[in-house]
Amino acid sequence: MIDYLRGTLDLKSTGDIVVDVNGVGYIISIPLSTFSKLPEVGNLVKIYIVEAVAGMYGGVISLYGFLTREERDMYLLIKDEVPGTGAKKAMEYTDKISKSFADFKTAIISKNQSMLNNVFGFTKKTADKLISALKDKISAVNVSSEEKWTSAKTNESAIISEAIEGLITLGYKEHQARTAVNNAYERNENISLEDLIRKSLQDL
Repeated sequence: MIDYLRGTLDLKSTGDIVVDVNGVGYIISIPLSTFSKLPEVGNLVKIYIVEAVAGMYGGVISLYGFLTREERDMYLLIKDEVPGTGAKKAMEYTDKISKSFADFKTAIISKNQSMLNNVFGFTKKTADKLISALKDKISAVNVSSEEKWTSAKTNESAIISEAIEGLITLGYKEHQARTAVNNAYERNENISLEDLIRKSLQDL
């Protein structure tokens, strides 16, 4: 069982890195959130590892890597506890929630679907699945980072969520509505729900 690998970053891409540890190159899959924080090739790195065994008789071992234990613990929780979530999908989810592990934890515990939708970009269906699967288990995950979003940010998320709901009621697809509302809100942050819907419609 590998806890972490410390060595020279030999190669990096958005999906994989190669870490040279005493002359042995380890290929490690990483989320985009880890890639964006990596040093330049040739520098020393410490990567926390999750091993995944696949194939008959455990013939293939894949390595998944993270820069912090916190990130790895959240990944493992999602992969192990959320139904229908394999290693790759758990990596995608981890990348989204890396914006703020503390806020994600709070959103799950408080069942704040709006924050999961608007801050982290999960669909309603996925947000419901995450809340249902993690609400009784996420408290055990130690999160050292602090929350980034205040109650004002939560209120902002609620307005955005209501505007998206309004556009969906009018017949627009969820992804179309979400893009239009987010774009309109960025241009007009101090805006009422009515005006936000009206301005969002101009982009559709």
